[in-house]
Amino acid sequence: MRVLVVGSGGREHAIARKFAQSEKVDKVFICPGNVGMAEKKLKIVAISELDNQSLVDFAKKEEIDLTFVGPETALMNGIVDVFLEEGLRIFGPRADAAQIEGSKSFAKSIMKKYGVPTADYESFLDLEEALNYVEKKGAPIVIKADGLAAGKGVTVAMDLETARAALRDIFQMNEAKVVVEEYLEGEEFSLFSLVHEGKIYPLPIAQDHKRAFDGDQGPNTGGMGAYAPVPHIPEKIVQEALERIVEPTIAGLRAENKSFTGVLYAGLIWTVQGVKTIEFNARFGDPETQVVLETIRSDFAENIIDILEGREPQLVWNTEEITLGVVVANQGYPNASTESVPLPDLSDLNCFYAGVVEREGQLFSSGGRVYMVTETGTDIGSIQKVLYAKLDSLDNKGMFYRTDIGNKGV
Repeated sequence: MRVLVVGSGGREHAIARKFAQSEKVDKVFICPGNVGMAEKKLKIVAISELDNQSLVDFAKKEEIDLTFVGPETALMNGIVDVFLEEGLRIFGPRADAAQIEGSKSFAKSIMKKYGVPTADYESFLDLEEALNYVEKKGAPIVIKADGLAAGKGVTVAMDLETARAALRDIFQMNEAKVVVEEYLEGEEFSLFSLVHEGKIYPLPIAQDHKRAFDGDQGPNTGGMGAYAPVPHIPEKIVQEALERIVEPTIAGLRAENKSFTGVLYAGLIWTVQGVKTIEFNARFGDPETQVVLETIRSDFAENIIDILEGREPQLVWNTEEITLGVVVANQGYPNASTESVPLPDLSDLNCFYAGVVEREGQLFSSGGRVYMVTETGTDIGSIQKVLYAKLDSLDNKGMFYRTDIGNKGV
């Protein structure tokens, strides 16, 4: 089997490596990938994730058996629609179903119509109306840009000044739209489900760490680390999330003629009123993918093919161990960071590369999140000690990482 993974980050590195572990997979192509992904059975091909026609041509030329889409930008760009029209097998939602991530107001309307628990909200096209609403509601309050923002379009404003600034930033964009939500308190977790034709196959839950700095301080990022599974979230809460959130959302999309195939990410929060939805994504999250896929012991390529062909997948994962991952990012992230610094030798670590370039045989950082290192064991506290000892021994000058990933699970 020949597999194509679309995307270039750490998430796609993890997906490609998981496919490569299958005895049934001969080669995994990654478009456009990054230089850090060059390893056994993986081949980097410089085709943009947004160049649908070139990707179709490549899939035909290389006789690709399965394409798996990583980033939301490619999904909203209609890659799945184009591949299906050409008779090519692909795992991901069509562009209309991907709106569950591409438009927060659309996602909220689906949740409202089909009774999916979430925060109270209002949508605005006008800055002054949004400002007046925020003044009336007070802080803390949550400000979300309506469209795609690579995990960084959300501001959890603990005071009105921060809320006003976030709104003004969003409305500097053309055709801006904003969703303003009530602030929810509780334990957050991520639930990924593999979905096709209304059938839902949940994976082990993960816990992401969105804020840039220790103690959940600083701005929201695309994610600074994660671990899976999450032992202190009871199974009954996960089951509640499936029954009250995931299942009615998938059924609602089908009822709206936007049937969903692919990975549905439910960003959830366990509150005193029960589980509520923070957001949906139409694909795997980054960095959760890197830890969730590490728990899977079954043949992932075979699992995806079975799902697409209507067979029950034999999904098996390790229930005894936990995988913890820490992201190393360029100084200044999530704001613009152009500094390029050499990476240390990571050959002895389980590493997934994201923002890297190569010069004269040496890997350099390339802005944003640079790489992620994972460690697996039976006790989170022990895993933390081992993983942070390894990171602390490296020369990460010009980069930074949080030192408290996984603390809630200890």
